Formats: sequence, C-alpha cells, structure tokens
Amino acid sequence: ASYGPCAYLKGQQPKAKLWGVPVVITVVDVHGNPVLAYRMADVFARKYEIAGKAYTAVALKCKTQALKEITQPGADLYQIESMVSRPLVTFGGGFPLTQNGKLIGGLGISGGTVAEDVTIGEYAMDYMEAKYGK
Repeated sequence: ASYGPCAYLKGQQPKAKLWGVPVVITVVDVHGNPVLAYRMADVFARKYEIAGKAYTAVALKCKTQALKEITQPGADLYQIESMVSRPLVTFGGGFPLTQNGKLIGGLGISGGTVAEDVTIGEYAMDYMEAKYGK
C-alpha cells in the first residue's frame, strides 16, 4: 500500500504534544529533497533548519543515531561530514523510510533533546509499520 508524508504526522504529533515537546517534523524523498515540513507552535525557530536529519537518513540509509559511534575520531566514518556538500547529522532524530523493503525517503524529528527526538521518531516509525508494514 502506498502512503504519503501526511500519514507520518498522525504518528508523531500526538506523542510530541503529550510530552509537551514542540518539534519540527520533516520528510524528504528518496533523493533527499524536502516534501513536507511541519513546525509545531513554540518550537525553537532554528530547529526548522535541521531537515538534515531526514536527508542524512536517506543519504546513508540508516538511522542517524547509528552514526554517533562510527563518526568519532579513529572510527571508520570519522570526518565524513567534511567529505560531502550537504550537511550530515551524526546524532539521533533521523530515520530512513521504507515501503516493501525499499527506501522511499527520510524522516527527521527535531526540537527536543536527542533522546526525545529519537523516542518521538521511533513512536512514529512503530505507528507506520503497524499500519502499513515495513
């Protein structure tokens, strides 16, 4: 089944509101181009610029939280951020979106702490997987 980016909002916004964490929700297509950006009231204005989480999830085909350890000094991907033209994010809040096992885009959550962004994003991903499958 096909689903659009608005379905992701259903899985994220209620959890963020419940916790009182205003976030920016971004969705990019498989090429990293923005297709949706939603800014909740009272979110820190600069958080809107962190669509890089969704882009990074697509570009590297992984959750951004998985990059924390492998981008540290001495690790395999140390300094990867300096090798690309678009900014990469190496902390949590970005998630690759798949449908029927195929990468279709990326999701980014920003506004809370890294742990809050990850938890809200995981909640949204669980919602989507339960409703539409992987």
